[in-house]
Amino acid sequence: MCGIASSIPDLSEEELRNWLALIRLPGVGPATLNPLLRKGITPAQLLTQPPLRLSERMRNPPWELVDKDLRWLENPASHFLPCTSPDYPEALKRLPDAPLGLFVLGQARNLRTAQIAMVGSRNPSHGGAQTARDFARHFARSGIAVTSGLAMGIDTASHRGALEGGGPTLAVTATGLDRVYPASNRELAHEIAGNGALVSEFPPGTSPRRGHFPRRNRIISGLSLGVLVVEAALKSGSLITARLAGEQSREVFAIPGSIHNPLARGCHRLIREGAKLVETAADVLEELAPGLEPFILAPEPDSAEPPASARQPDPQRQQLLAAMGYDPVSTDTLVERTGLAPEAVSSMLLLLEMEGHVSSEPGGLFIRAKTDTAS
Repeated sequence: MCGIASSIPDLSEEELRNWLALIRLPGVGPATLNPLLRKGITPAQLLTQPPLRLSERMRNPPWELVDKDLRWLENPASHFLPCTSPDYPEALKRLPDAPLGLFVLGQARNLRTAQIAMVGSRNPSHGGAQTARDFARHFARSGIAVTSGLAMGIDTASHRGALEGGGPTLAVTATGLDRVYPASNRELAHEIAGNGALVSEFPPGTSPRRGHFPRRNRIISGLSLGVLVVEAALKSGSLITARLAGEQSREVFAIPGSIHNPLARGCHRLIREGAKLVETAADVLEELAPGLEPFILAPEPDSAEPPASARQPDPQRQQLLAAMGYDPVSTDTLVERTGLAPEAVSSMLLLLEMEGHVSSEPGGLFIRAKTDTAS
């Protein structure tokens, strides 16, 4: 049974073959096919009755390569998510050039979690790499997945920090998922697949090519609520990712550095152009807080609760406040008392702290704010 079965149970093997054939067509990509698919035209219809202007390019799909893709999908950890899959990330789906489908190695559900992208130099300073690692660890401990590109330098440090923080991390690659680039990150790639996911729009067997990296970058930013740039030269692929993030209406953050450090100049340019200057991971999380709401709160039908703008905790966070009692309490204890997922509790505690309803105590404990204890 191929990995797709866990995402779209009703998708037949023939339908899956048609999706894979679309992706394998040379010279026909998302910009051409997305408008047709969004009109409700199926892959089978496109392949059997293609528009006249595309008929030559869509006449002979490479079915032998499709069969190889199907064999790759026989691994239970391998998945393919067409853009119609309920597991395909909504934010990415809205992009005009959204991938027709995503190949995933690992836990596909992580694609629908709240994500922050981290990018930067392939040859960072020691301090830059440590900063990326520290920020990523903080994000992971706050329940936010870290997304990057598996490159050397800042990407590697970001993935490592997220793994150390106990959270999922996603690596978007410019190759097929049956190979690792750079090869020196093979062990890291295996760790990510076990604690997050490797993601690519390129089918198995695809080798790294120069033009693949900008395409990868639009997915990194498209999956995320915002992009954080940590050390980047003026001519850097990280600035391309930041530009794409701006075009996609994502938040862009940059960490400043010494005026004598050439790797800080890209960040300084971004800040001059409107990126948010940040000094701590908390600065980023504070800006992203409104966007985190859909990931941790289930909508309540017929709810009489006031709107979020009133800054009052919603019912689920009220439940968490009630579970806290009036003494300092750990996250693990709150998970046990509420039955909520650890990442949901961490995210809600972050929001409650920023809204002034709780405060943190030494030893990783939390306590209700004095103004909240009467409620």
